[in-house]
Amino acid sequence: MVATAPELAVSRWFNTPKPLSLAALRGKVVVLHAFQMLCPGCVQHALPQAERLHRLFADRSDVVVVGLHTVFEHHAAMAPSSLEAFIHEYRLTFPIAVDEASDTDAVPVTMRRFGMRGTPTTIVIDRAGRMVEQHFGQIDDLALGVLLGALAASAVPPAPPAEDTEEDCAAGRCLIAPVATT
Repeated sequence: MVATAPELAVSRWFNTPKPLSLAALRGKVVVLHAFQMLCPGCVQHALPQAERLHRLFADRSDVVVVGLHTVFEHHAAMAPSSLEAFIHEYRLTFPIAVDEASDTDAVPVTMRRFGMRGTPTTIVIDRAGRMVEQHFGQIDDLALGVLLGALAASAVPPAPPAEDTEEDCAAGRCLIAPVATT
């Protein structure tokens, strides 16, 4: 699966001074953890995993963990005020978005855009903004770590300049023009 990740549709943010967007996070590896606070798999595995990842990569700027509270059932019990208490109680420190409710059905907008089947869902987006993994259910720590390590070690290749400038050559970095192959 390598498709450009759709943008998040968010009604509210927690744990971030300003709203985030996937477009603004291009150049970074993004781990999107979709959850519901009343989902046992989310509470027991996905959220602790997301918090560990967030703390592990806290000193690096190239991997970002984002939570997505995506409510498709028990809407009244999972209001933003309840989520705020939940975030505090479970000491979650990574940015958390509240998925925008749909006007037409119970499945929220971002959940529908990504084609998620339920929660927990872990989505990994590479530096170019492509969705390289979407895993429904519990994902193994080691398997996720191997994928993130490989993506973090890779770099988005910079676009080559149109031509060398005198400044480039003076700095000792003259580029060779690409050679056409036949």
